[in-house]
This record gives sequence, C-alpha cells and structure tokens, in this order.
Amino acid sequence: MLFFASMLAFHHSPHALPFPVKPIPSRRDAAPHAQTETGDSLEPGQLWALVGVLLATVLVVLDGTIVNVALPTISTELHVSASQAIWVVTAYQMALVMALFPCAAIGDKIGHRTLYVGGVAVFTLASALCVMAPSFGWLVAARFIQGLGGAGIMALNAALLRAIVPQRMLGRAIGWSALTVALSSAAGPTLGAVILSLADWRWLFAVNLPVGLITLLALRRLPQSAPGQRPLDLPSMALNALGFATLVLGVDRLAASPAQGAVLMAVAVAAFAALIAREWRVEAPLIPLDLLRVSAFRLSVFASICCFAAQIAGIVALVFDFQNRLGESALVTGLALTPWPLTVAVAAPLAGRLADRVSTAALCTFGAVCLAVGLLLAAWMTQEQRLLPLVASTVLCGLGFGFFQVPNNRNMLLAAPRARSAAAGGMQATARLSGQTAGAVASSLVFHLVAVAHAPQVGLLVATGMAALGALFSVMRVAQGGTAKS
Repeated sequence: MLFFASMLAFHHSPHALPFPVKPIPSRRDAAPHAQTETGDSLEPGQLWALVGVLLATVLVVLDGTIVNVALPTISTELHVSASQAIWVVTAYQMALVMALFPCAAIGDKIGHRTLYVGGVAVFTLASALCVMAPSFGWLVAARFIQGLGGAGIMALNAALLRAIVPQRMLGRAIGWSALTVALSSAAGPTLGAVILSLADWRWLFAVNLPVGLITLLALRRLPQSAPGQRPLDLPSMALNALGFATLVLGVDRLAASPAQGAVLMAVAVAAFAALIAREWRVEAPLIPLDLLRVSAFRLSVFASICCFAAQIAGIVALVFDFQNRLGESALVTGLALTPWPLTVAVAAPLAGRLADRVSTAALCTFGAVCLAVGLLLAAWMTQEQRLLPLVASTVLCGLGFGFFQVPNNRNMLLAAPRARSAAAGGMQATARLSGQTAGAVASSLVFHLVAVAHAPQVGLLVATGMAALGALFSVMRVAQGGTAKS
C-alpha cells in the first residue's frame, strides 16, 4: 500500500519527487530510451519505468521475508516436519542463485525488457500456484518457479536502473532501490504476522497478485536493450546451475549429515572449477571473470560479501540474545530489530546523493567501519541486562550498512562497461546472496561449537570481524583512487 500511495503522489505532486520531472511532452512516447550521460531529469514515462522496477523489487524482497513467519503454520497444516517446512524458503533461494547468471546472459541475448517483464509474469503466476497448492510438494515446486522469476528480476535490476536514469542521478536511483529493499525487509515479518492473524497462510502469496499486475502495467514504459548476437553457452549454464544447486544442498545437509554435505559441496567445487576453466578466455563469460579482473569491481564484490555476511551473522546473534538471555518474546524481538532496516532506509537515499558527488570508496569505508563498531558495541552490551542499549547499537549498524551498500553497488555498476551491465547486476545479486549464506553458515557453526549462553556474543564478534574485513577492502579501493570510472 505504501508504494500504491507513492505512485499516486508521484502523479499528482511532481515537486515531491526525489528526481526532477520534465513536463509531459506533446507527442506520445512509446517507451523511454537509454539516458544520456548529461541529463539531470526524468520524463513521466521514465518515472513510471522506475516505479515499475521498484515495485518488482518489492515483490522479490517482500516474498523472501514474509513467508518465514508462516513456516510453523505451514508445517502443521500440510503435515510436514519443521526441517521439511524450511524447504519453502530453501527452494526459493536455490532457484534464485542457480538462475541469476543465466538470466543475465539471456537478458543480454533477447533484450533486458523482455526478460524482466517475463520474470515478473513468472513470479506472479507462481504466486497464484502457491495460493492453490493442495500439497507440500506442490508448494515447494511453486516456490522454486517463483525463484526463477525472481532471478529474472534481480539479475537485471541494476542494468535497468542504468538505462532509465542519467548517470549523474545513478547514485540517487540506487539509493531509492536500497530504500525499497530496506522497507520491504522491515515490513515483511510484520505484514506476515498481521496476515496470519487475520487469514490463512495462502494469503501471504495472494498479496503478490495485485502488486504483480500493477508492476506489469508500469513496466510497459521500460526501455528495451538491443538483442545480443552472441549465442547462449548452454553447457556453462548447466555447470553454473549444478554448482549452485549442489552448494545450497550441501550447506543444507552439512549439519544433519556431514558426509552427504561434504560430497555435495565437493561436486559444487568441481562444477565451478570446470566452469572457470571453460570460460577463462571467453570475452564475455557467464560468470563475469572479465569484470572480476578489474580491481575496483573485484574489491567491491569482496566487500559486499563481507558486509552482507556481517549483517546476517549479527542479526542471528541478536535474535538469540534477545530471546534466550533477555527472555523477550518473538514480537518484542522483531520490534527491537526493526530499527536496523529502518535506519538503512533513512541512510540509503542520503548515501545515494553523496555517492554522485564524493568518493564511493570513502563512503564505503565509513559505512563498513560504522557497521563494525555497531556490532562490536552490541557484543560488549551482551553483558548487560538491558534491551535499549542493544537496540541503539542496531541503529549504528543500520546507518553503517546504508552508507556502505549504496556507493558500493554504484561502484560495481560503473566499474563495468555498459554492455556488461546485466553481468554486473548478476554479480551484485550473487555477492549479496553469497554473503547472506556465509553469514548464516558462520552463525550455525558458532552455535554448534560454543555454549548457548556465550554464542550470541561470539557470533557478534565474528560479525564484527567480517565487517572490518569489508572496511579493509574499501580502504584498498581508496588507495587506488576511490571512484569508479564509466
């Protein structure tokens, strides 16, 4: 509803927009064209294209968080164990990481607009399949299809932002995208809890249907990129899918069956090794090895993985600390963690504006250092028996993450040639998912190896180290000049 209201406000009050809007031209525009590098305003068609991309982002991010609160309910109603119910989340994430790089390549081949609109359509139809699911197997399969549609959205988000807005406004556009992600992440658990208190769990997926239809209408104004001439490398796509699928399955099985988990992860390593050997000399490889050879891009990817890992590890540790040590309820825990994403939402647009004017590496360093300090303060405060000081530390974490994420994403995008924007966007999303997975695995190991009473503090210290490493990668970028050149 927030975004529907925003769309109406955009239409009736252009002066309230984050971007200048040109007067509506007398001629009818079919679709916006790629922006010039010197423009500093958006036409109404370009604005609607931007709203469509942000709404598509809401679909993917909200669906990744809103379902978590319903897992116990789904487990009971569909008569499966708690460990099986988690596959409602795992199937979605696995499809997402398997398809990100292939979707970027397919988008370059058939046109970004075509694949992006197709991704939103697939995601919306899969949401309808989730609503109609008569069994647990059906629901897991529908969630896998949702993940495939979500990959089509996430892989091309950055490339489409670059096509819609002038380069001088790119930082602001990425800031608004980060704001959308933060608000959706913050709203997901609360919205899910409200829906479950009023209706069946199927309504968690039903809310995607009207949003998906409105998104498809807004996306009619998206610019279309020229179709590529290079043929799709199907064997590389198969190796990519095999590598990520066995990696996710291996991580999932590692705790319950270490032998099976180790075998699956060995298969993943072999698949990725074969993929890299196959694409090492390719001009535009599926996994962007060509972009990773660019120092600014590579350091930004490493920093992104570290800071996303720190964020997830920190949140997991705080959840257990709030509930186990302080004895707070799940509702209070959720409310206590809400300031983190809300602070990210406040900081992201400001960081986006600054990223268009000052060194992105300096902003990233500042943000990563704030994140590390916030996590370190939280680890120190776990010795106290008070909730509010810990909540205050999450505000500093959110401020730091907001100032890190936006300029770091901007640098990744501008460090890549425009023709490789889709590949850069796919790498950006993969770095985020890889970091989140690494943070979750690190948390699992900490809670397995350390006594429950001390595990949250140790987990927060591990998260602090990850954030500090992200700051180090950003400092290395400062030493190299600090700002990506298009």
